[in-house]
Amino acid sequence: MFRRVNDGVPAGGPFTHQRVIYALVCLGWKSFPLFPGLKLPSLPGQVDELQCLRRWEAGLCSPSRDFHRQLATVREVTATSRHYVDRLFDPDPQNVLQGVIDMKNAVIGNNKQKANLIVLGAVPRLLYLLQQSSSSLELRTECAVVLGSLAMGTENNIKSLVDCHIIPALLQGLLCSDLIFIEACLRCLRTIFISPVTPVQLLYTDPTVIPHIMSLLSRSQHTQEYITQIFAHCCKTPEHQMVLFNHGAIQNIAPLLISPSYKVRMQALKCFSVLAYENAQVSMTLVNVLVDGEQLSQVFARMMQRDKPIEMQLTAAKCLTYMCRAGAIRTDDNCIILKTLPCLVRMCSKERLLEERVEGAETLAFLMEPDIELQRIASVTDHLVSMLADYFKYPSSVSAITDIKRLDHDLKHAHELRQAAFKLYASLGSNDEDIRKKITETENMMDRIVSGLSESSIKVRLAAVRCLHSLSRSVQQLRTSFHDHAVWKPLMKLLQNAPDEVLVMASSTLCNLLLEFSPSKEPILESGVIELLCSLTQSDSPALRVNGIWALMNMAFQADQKVKVEIVRALGTEQLFRLLSDPDTNVLMKTLGLLRNLLSTRPHIDQIMSSHGKQIMQAVTLILEGEHSIEVKEQTLCILANIADGNTAKELIMTNDDMPQKIKYYMGHSNVKLQLAATFCISNLIWNEEDGSQERQDKLREMGFVDILHKLTQASDPSLCDRAKTAMQQYLA
Repeated sequence: MFRRVNDGVPAGGPFTHQRVIYALVCLGWKSFPLFPGLKLPSLPGQVDELQCLRRWEAGLCSPSRDFHRQLATVREVTATSRHYVDRLFDPDPQNVLQGVIDMKNAVIGNNKQKANLIVLGAVPRLLYLLQQSSSSLELRTECAVVLGSLAMGTENNIKSLVDCHIIPALLQGLLCSDLIFIEACLRCLRTIFISPVTPVQLLYTDPTVIPHIMSLLSRSQHTQEYITQIFAHCCKTPEHQMVLFNHGAIQNIAPLLISPSYKVRMQALKCFSVLAYENAQVSMTLVNVLVDGEQLSQVFARMMQRDKPIEMQLTAAKCLTYMCRAGAIRTDDNCIILKTLPCLVRMCSKERLLEERVEGAETLAFLMEPDIELQRIASVTDHLVSMLADYFKYPSSVSAITDIKRLDHDLKHAHELRQAAFKLYASLGSNDEDIRKKITETENMMDRIVSGLSESSIKVRLAAVRCLHSLSRSVQQLRTSFHDHAVWKPLMKLLQNAPDEVLVMASSTLCNLLLEFSPSKEPILESGVIELLCSLTQSDSPALRVNGIWALMNMAFQADQKVKVEIVRALGTEQLFRLLSDPDTNVLMKTLGLLRNLLSTRPHIDQIMSSHGKQIMQAVTLILEGEHSIEVKEQTLCILANIADGNTAKELIMTNDDMPQKIKYYMGHSNVKLQLAATFCISNLIWNEEDGSQERQDKLREMGFVDILHKLTQASDPSLCDRAKTAMQQYLA
C-alpha cells in the first residue's frame, strides 16, 4: 500500500501493478533493471510517461499483451516484498518494530530485495518513523540500520534515498543523546557519503552541522571511524578544507592517529591527506602539531615503515607529499628523501595491487614534479625507469593473478596503469637530459607514447601527451627519437578534436616541435598547421591563445618570406592587433615575439612594413605609452630596433616626430634593459653604411641624441656602455 507517493495516485486503494510502475517513475526510474525488457505503455505520438500512466490507471488506454506478460513478473517479484512495507503501517508499535527487524534481516546481502523495498515506498515510511519523537529509541535505531543497509545496494538505491531527503533526517538524528542511535545514523551517513553519486555539498548546507559532528568525535571509536571517513570523502574543494580547518579538524583528529583502533587511525590519516592537498595553511599548521609529544611528520614517517599495512604506508606518504608540495617540508628533508620517496617507489613494484601501483606512481609524480634533485634520486632508486615499463605489459599472459574477479577488475582498469606510468615518466623527465635519454631508451617507449595518444581513454591521452611534452624539452630527443617515430603525426591528429585540457598540452608540445633545430618543423609546416594555430589564438582559453601564438612565433623564427607572409595572411592584421591588446600578459609577450620574428632580415622587414607599417607603428606607440611591464616594453623596443634596421622601414620612425622622442625617453629610463633596447634603435637608425645615414644623424643630433649617447658611454652597465660607444662611433666615422 502506498501512502507517500506523488500526486495523481490516491494514498489508499488496492495494490495494483499500475501503482508499482507509477512509483518507479515517481522515483525517477527510466529503466527497470529488476524487470529486463520492461517498457512503459504508450499511445501513438505520446511521450509523457506520467500522463500515460494516469490515463492507463483511469482505463483510457490498453497496454500490449507483451506488457501484461512483463507485469506478471512485476506482480510476482513485488508480492514477496509487499508485506514488509505493509507492516510498517501497523497500528501496534511492537508489530512495527518487529516488521523493521524482519526487513533488516531480509535485505542483508540481497540487492534485489533492497531495490524492491525502495520501489514499494519503504524509505519515506522508515524516515517518518526515524524522525518521530513518539517512536521508541529501539525502533528509530532499527530504522537507521535498515536505511544504512538499503544504502549499501546499488547507486540507484543511493539516488533514491537522497531524493527522499535522507541526509537532513539523519543529520537531525545526530542531535539525539543516545549513543547507539547516533552511531547508527553516522554509519548510514557514512555509507551514503562515500558513494560517488551523493552531492557532498549537502554536508555543508547548514553551518551548524560540522561543529556538531566534530563534537561527537569523542563519543566512541565508532563515531571516530565514521566521522573521519565522512570528512575524508566530503572534503573536495579548498572551501571544504577551510570549513573543516576552521572548526578544529586538526586538533580534534590528530590524537586519533595513535588510537588503538586501526580503522580509526587509517581514517584519520586519510582525513589529513585530503586536508593538506594543495593547501599551504593546513600544511603549515600540520608541521607544528605534536601527537603524544612527537611531531606529526615523524608520526607519518613511522606509518610508512615496511611492517605497516600497505594502505597506511601509501596514505602516510601522500600526507608528507602534500605537505612538501605546499612548502611546509623542505624537499631535502630526510623524511622526504629517505622515507617518502623510497616508500612511493616501492608502491610501483609489480608485487603491489593495481590500485596501489597507480596511486603510488601518481603521488610520486606529484612529489618530485618541481624538484630536479628528487627526480634524479628517484631515477636511480630500485630501477624505477625500467620498473615502470611493466605498467604497459599488464596483465601479461603469464599473470600471477589466480583470483578471477581480481583479474576481471584489473583488465577493466589496466588503462589506469598506463596513465600513471605516463604521468610519472613526464615528471621524471621534466628537467634532466640524462633521465630523458634513459626514458626514451626504455623498451618500446616512443611506440607506447604514440599508441597512448590515440587511446580511447581521454585521461590516458592527456597523460601520454604530457609525457611527450616533457621529453620534447630535449634538443637531442627532438632531433632523434621524435624524428624517427614521426610523433608529430599523431600529435597533429590529436589537435584536430580534443578537450581543452588535452589541446593545451598538445599545442604546448607542438611549440617545441616547431623550434628551428627540430627536424619535425618542415613536415608540420607542410601539413597545413598554420590555419590550426591561428584558430587557437581566437580561443577563450588564455593558455590556448598563448600556445597558438607561441607556436607561430617559433615557426616564424628564421623562416623564409613565404612562411611569414602566410602567417600574416592566415592570422589577419585585425587578429594580430587584437592580440597586442590582449589582457593576458603572456599572450601579449608571445605576440610581440611573433612580430619581432616576422620583422627580421631587411627584405622581410621592408615587405611587411610596406603593407602593415601604419598599424604596427600605432600598436608600438600604444604599448610604449601604456601601463605595461618592463619586459613588455623591452620587447616592443626590440621590435622598433628591428624596424630601424630595415632599408625603407626606418623612414616610418624618422617621419614620425613622436617616435624619436619616445626612444629618447627610454634611453634615459632608470631600467638598464629599456635603455639598452632604445640605444639599439638609435644605433640602427644612424648606421653609416646605409643610404640616408647622414641626414638621419643630423636630425637626431639636433634632437639631442649625441649628448645622451655621450652620457651613456659613462654608464656603469658594461653592455649599455659598449652599445653607446658603438653608436657614437657612427658619428665619428
